[in-house]
Amino acid sequence: MTVWELVFLLEERSAKVMLEGLLPKILPAHIVPRYIIFEGKTDLEKNLSRKLRTWLNPRTKFVILRDQDSGNCTDVKNNLVRLCNQAGKPNTLVRIACRELESWYIGDLKAVENGLGLSGLAKQQDKQKFRNPDMLNNAYEELSKVTTRKYQKVSGSRATGPYLDKKRNCSQSFQVFVTGIETVVSEIIS
Repeated sequence: MTVWELVFLLEERSAKVMLEGLLPKILPAHIVPRYIIFEGKTDLEKNLSRKLRTWLNPRTKFVILRDQDSGNCTDVKNNLVRLCNQAGKPNTLVRIACRELESWYIGDLKAVENGLGLSGLAKQQDKQKFRNPDMLNNAYEELSKVTTRKYQKVSGSRATGPYLDKKRNCSQSFQVFVTGIETVVSEIIS
């Protein structure tokens, strides 16, 4: 079977360590993930086209993951798509974590509970503010508060990633991200 690379272009290290836990549940063995970590969204957008243009392996698919932060989701995504098109990589999968990566974790408090070794956290999933985590403007602060400061960006992402579950996660942007990866995988396989 032919080996493919799935290259993730990420704005921060916490996304990489989360994906290292999540992707083994999604990717078959012949699709190898690679990670390019930028120093924030500005660095990502500044250097994205060059990275895409200079990648040599023809058996590569690209995925960009960036936080929405306070920007307009559609504008953020359209700008990244434009940069991919300029680089000659129009088939790059572009996904936005609404509003930030921690929204995905709040969407699956059971994963956070398991990853951080907490108890009773998943029971809070039914609270109104946690039912639609993509709408939270301060997901990092909420997650830090609900875990009594046990959640830290990188170590918390590493601990939570393996437990994230698409069926259970109520973050719409997480659902869209995982479905996008599954679509890329099915395109490679077919």
